[in-house]
Amino acid sequence: TGGHTTEILRLLSCLSESYSPRHYIFADSDKMSEAKIRSFEQKRAEMFSNSQFTLDRIPRSREVRQSWTSSVVTTLYSILYSLPLTYKLKPDLILCNGPGTCVPVCISALLLGLLGIKKAIIVYVESICRVETLSLSGKILYYFSDYFIVQWPDLKEKYPKSVYLGRIV
Repeated sequence: TGGHTTEILRLLSCLSESYSPRHYIFADSDKMSEAKIRSFEQKRAEMFSNSQFTLDRIPRSREVRQSWTSSVVTTLYSILYSLPLTYKLKPDLILCNGPGTCVPVCISALLLGLLGIKKAIIVYVESICRVETLSLSGKILYYFSDYFIVQWPDLKEKYPKSVYLGRIV
């Protein structure tokens, strides 16, 4: 908890003020991300007067070292919890970078697109620490994201659909 938040905030620091409002979704058991996001947004508000954001918590789809079998149930629960939130927010773009929380949100957004309600562009950025293999979230979202960005050339070779931009966080 916290590493993915730090990476995503580094990415967001490069975005213009036109990416507003921003909706942050993180796991209900995450104790550090809210403070990091609020601090980031406070600094951003000093630069951009019209800065808007929301914070939402969803159930974590998979805890560290949770069994694969039980994670299916908790992920389904998280998807069901994410659907009304994703419907309410109707995002244009989902930028995510690997925590298990992003999988239910992306699946919810895909369902909204399939139902013709709202198509969201999904951009997945694999964590900088994933040098040789993808994270579990990456292995899932590789097939569903519109853009899949890796930060190491070896991953680009193994996953041809990916986009290699070098180190971006």
